Amino acid sequence: MDDQPVRDGLAKLVPLGSFLGDNKRAVQPHTSVDKANFSIQCPSAVCYCMTLLFDSFWRAVLYCFRPRVMFLSMAPLLVMLLLALVFYSLYWDVTLNWVRSVLTASVLMNFVSGWLTSLGMGRLVSVVAPLLVILAVSPVVVVVSLLLVALLMTPALTELVADRRFAALERKNGGSVLQSLGWALTSTVLALVALLLSLPLWLVPPLILILPPLIWGWLTCRVMAFDALATHASPEERREIFRRHRLALLSIGMVGGYLGAAPGLLWASGVMTVMAVFLVPIAIWIYTLVFALSSLWFAHFSLAALQALRSEQTVTNQYLMAPASDLQPFPLHHDTTS
Repeated sequence: MDDQPVRDGLAKLVPLGSFLGDNKRAVQPHTSVDKANFSIQCPSAVCYCMTLLFDSFWRAVLYCFRPRVMFLSMAPLLVMLLLALVFYSLYWDVTLNWVRSVLTASVLMNFVSGWLTSLGMGRLVSVVAPLLVILAVSPVVVVVSLLLVALLMTPALTELVADRRFAALERKNGGSVLQSLGWALTSTVLALVALLLSLPLWLVPPLILILPPLIWGWLTCRVMAFDALATHASPEERREIFRRHRLALLSIGMVGGYLGAAPGLLWASGVMTVMAVFLVPIAIWIYTLVFALSSLWFAHFSLAALQALRSEQTVTNQYLMAPASDLQPFPLHHDTTS
C-alpha cells in the first residue's frame, strides 16, 4: 500500500510534545498512526499552553527566593540607585522649577488652583509639579530597569534554569550578544514611540488601564523571550516558538507590566515624603525583582517549549524516515511509574 498519504500527514503534524520542561518528568499525549485510516489524535493546544504557562509561573516564583537570584538583583539595584542619585542631585530641582513655572503660566492651572484653595485644599497644588515630573520619569525608570535586568540578570537566570532543568538541551547559540543588544534597543525605541503616540488615548479611563501594560508587556516579551532562547535555540526554532506561543509570551509580559505598577506607586509616594531615602530604593529593588520574575518565567516557558518542539521534530523525522511496514501505533507518553 502506498505510504505517501501517511508521510504527507506527518509532514504537517501539529505539535506532538507536551513536555513541561522537567527532564525527569515529561508528559506527552498518546498519538496513533494507522496506514489504512490515517488519523492523529493530539491534545488541545490551548490546554497544553495554559498548563505550560502556569507550570512556568510557579517555578519562576520559587526561583525568585533562591539566594543566587536575590544576589543577582543587587547589580541592577546599585546601578539604578546611582542613576537616581545623579538625577536627583543634578536635575531634580531644575526640572521641578521649570514645571512649576509652566504650571504658573497656565490659565487652566490657575483656575484649578483657585478652586482647590476655595475648598481648603490649597496644599494639593504643591504636589502637582512633583507628580508630573514623576510621571515623566517613570517610563524611563521602567525601561532602564528592564534593560539592566536583561543585560545583567537574564543570561545568568537562563543559565540557572537550564542547568537545573534542561541540562541535556543542545545549545545552538542562535543569538549573539550584539544581536540581543540590537534587538533590545530596537524594541525599546518602538515601545517608546507607541507610548508617545498613545498618550492622548490615556484620557479615556478604560484605556489607561490597558495601553501602558500592553506596551510594556510587548517590550518585555520581545526583550526577555529573545534572551531566554538566545543560547539554546536556533533562529528558526526561535521564530517558530514566537509564532506558536505569541499570546502566551505577550501575557507573561503584560502580567509583568501590571506588577510593575506597584513599585511605581511606591516610587511616587517616596519622592514626595521624608521617607524618600528608604522608599525609593525599595521601589527600585521591587522593579528589579518584578523583571527578574518575568525573566525566570520566560526562561522556564521558552526552554520547555523548545524542548517540546525538538521532541516533536525528532518523532516526526523518525516516522518520515521509517519504512512503511514499520509504521505502527506508538505511545508517546512516558511511563511515570518507573
